[in-house]
Amino acid sequence: MKPSQVALDLGPPFDDDPRSSSDFEEIAHPTAQNAYWSQSSAAQHTRDEELPLHYMSEEKARRRVTRGPGGNGGGLASQAAEKDLDYDAYDSEGKDVYSKMKASRGPMSSGRPRRPPPPPPTTLREFFVQNLEHIPPIIYTLLSCWTRFHKIGKSDVVVWDEAHFGKFGSYYLKREFYFDVHPPLGKMLVGLAGLLAGYDGSFDFTSGATYPETVPYVAMRVMLATFGVAMVPLGWYTAVELGMSWMACHLVALMVLCDVAWLCISRFILLDSMLLFFTFTTVYCLAKFHNQQYRPFTVDWWVWLALTGWSIGCVCSVKWVGFFVTSLVGAYTIEDLWDKFGDLKMSARDQLRHWGARIACLIVLPILIYMASFKLHFMVLSHSGPGDAQMSSLFQANLEGNTFHENPLDVAIGSKVTLKNMGWGGGLLHSHVQTYPVGSEQQQVTCYHYKDENNDWVLLPRWDEAPYDPEGPIRFLKDGDVIRLQHAPTTRNLHSHPIPAPVSKLNNEVSCYGNATVGDYQDYWVVEVVDDIHRGGKDKYDRIHSLTTRLRFRHQASGCYLRAANAILPQWGFKQIEVSCDKENNPKDVHTYWNVESHWNHRLPPGDVRYYKSPFLRDFWHLNVAMATSNNALIPDPDKEDILASKPLEWPFLHVGLRMCGWGDSQTKYYLIGTPIIWWGGTISLIMGTVAALVYLMRQQRKYQDMEPREWDHFLYVGKIAMLGWLFHFVPFLIMGRVTYIHHYLPTLYFSVLMFGHLLDHFVFTSRRLSDRTKQIVFGVTVFAVVGTFWWFRGVAWGIDGPINEHWGLKWRSTWNIYNE
Repeated sequence: MKPSQVALDLGPPFDDDPRSSSDFEEIAHPTAQNAYWSQSSAAQHTRDEELPLHYMSEEKARRRVTRGPGGNGGGLASQAAEKDLDYDAYDSEGKDVYSKMKASRGPMSSGRPRRPPPPPPTTLREFFVQNLEHIPPIIYTLLSCWTRFHKIGKSDVVVWDEAHFGKFGSYYLKREFYFDVHPPLGKMLVGLAGLLAGYDGSFDFTSGATYPETVPYVAMRVMLATFGVAMVPLGWYTAVELGMSWMACHLVALMVLCDVAWLCISRFILLDSMLLFFTFTTVYCLAKFHNQQYRPFTVDWWVWLALTGWSIGCVCSVKWVGFFVTSLVGAYTIEDLWDKFGDLKMSARDQLRHWGARIACLIVLPILIYMASFKLHFMVLSHSGPGDAQMSSLFQANLEGNTFHENPLDVAIGSKVTLKNMGWGGGLLHSHVQTYPVGSEQQQVTCYHYKDENNDWVLLPRWDEAPYDPEGPIRFLKDGDVIRLQHAPTTRNLHSHPIPAPVSKLNNEVSCYGNATVGDYQDYWVVEVVDDIHRGGKDKYDRIHSLTTRLRFRHQASGCYLRAANAILPQWGFKQIEVSCDKENNPKDVHTYWNVESHWNHRLPPGDVRYYKSPFLRDFWHLNVAMATSNNALIPDPDKEDILASKPLEWPFLHVGLRMCGWGDSQTKYYLIGTPIIWWGGTISLIMGTVAALVYLMRQQRKYQDMEPREWDHFLYVGKIAMLGWLFHFVPFLIMGRVTYIHHYLPTLYFSVLMFGHLLDHFVFTSRRLSDRTKQIVFGVTVFAVVGTFWWFRGVAWGIDGPINEHWGLKWRSTWNIYNE
């Protein structure tokens, strides 16, 4: 008797993975070769079998809803994708099966869930369906264009810091060298915007001045506002790459779109839109690179690592605030390499490759981009301009229109000179008729960074020698000569005596004393040659050259050295640099080094331009130190009240605003203030995020399991990006001494927005305890609050006309100075 045939239903075959995820034996599924299998397979796909809750494992019962925008919520396809995501990362080709289901330790489990790429579209409809996730950011980008460009030319006057950065753009178009405390990339982009708009650089951008018809200020504002437009889609895609749900992605994009502070600052000729744009790109590229960590050294991995380094270089080349987001990337990289160091399965060769890749892309590449911006800066600004005195004498000699190269080369007694301090950011030896209010009360001697006739000095012999004879033999200045330095405009002599300097109390005071016929032995200075930049050690030559020979001036009577460091005199000294006489003989102290800059002597022939070559690296370092020195000098003035300045602790809860222009009834008024719901919600979320993390850690210590390992990794990963990013941007302002304004908080705000979206996502949008209706209600209320407050305050960014007190309801805090009172 023939046995009956028995058909076994083994479930649908897995088309996406030829292996089983079993921990034991892998058995291939039978292929669909007959009608029965095809029918049973189709029937199986139409059923959604679920075990009763009491039959589910604890892990299955705790599973949260799937994350990610664009069709990631529920369905067999997303469940299969989730299965692949949970286990594929631990698959080791059947080896070490007992460790395959352990929690992930790498960053691959904390970012955007990985999905297999879709097949190439064969129809336009398939292409549209596959790219539905890009529809929301496209809509948000169009809305961003409307908010950023709407009424952008309404005010035809120079608003706030357009007076600075518009002027700097003009210098690039005129190719005149200038000095500023910020790196040059953003200002070069301002100049490029002016060039593309047809601006010729002739306007001086006086604050409050009306733009003439020859200045295409609207076109320049539109071009720079494009960086602000791009912030909105970057916010969306960053939230996507951080693994947030579609509701959280919408919320992040809406907050970036609707913050009136970001909107207002993006609509003028300023650097802030570029700073914010590159801050956003740095976080986005970091998140993209993080999601490529599961396949190191592939093309995509290298691309996003290099783009992160490129973005770091750009953001630091706009403003030094960019170093704060660089610190965030650095902290992420240190943690990442530390985790890899603990991976015993990773070979030493791969460890070194990871280190080398980070050094090349995150250190070397940003430095090269930063240096390239300065190289281009020097190449474009090839003409003499108002910022020459901040640079070295050799650098100035190579600028077109500068006459230093025509100066006599050899310095002689009787020459009229200016003396440049060779400390980084050093100025010119200077004096004026004002006297010290303390100490000797003699004529002040300072260092000054601008060209002025009060910088001129005449080299003369000692009082006990024959007076200088302009018709007599030429006496060239040499090492060891004792001379007098007479201030040309006032005829007083450079003088020192054992009286404490006004600021550097351990040094002696330096003053100007006497006149052309009255003086004493305290006027004598010994010339000591250090070396020559081109000719080398002083034993190779006798004569002192202008520009290249480095000198020290020792006071013969007291033995102290003429020095100008970074000590700033009070207001009675016009905030200029103090010049003192240092009692310590430190031959390596560059602040005691001087060189002859301008040199006038009709009896001597002009110099040779071949001696005046300045290396790029020296100029690059000199300018950066000068920028740092000037930046540190931007401290609050106790003698003046700055109504625009604010303190960092006033920013997170929007304690203050900032009037960006005149406040008259006939003027269009702009008030820099954030959307309150966004700022307050972001700050509160930072506090709640910290508390939540501590509670979770304490419960874990007590062996409570609140979420799956992947959820915990994701919560920590996004929380660290947001919290550390906020701290790295905010804490430095608490400890720095310079004057601060509310716009310094705008890059910091981005990280509180990410934390706001992350916490709502974690506690509401992906919660298992809340129904879909509850989530939609929370989402709707939050969106309404954000959009509603934006619409209420839209006028402060788009411009308010008429008397400000007639616009009711804009003063939400008593400390805001938006109304005239």
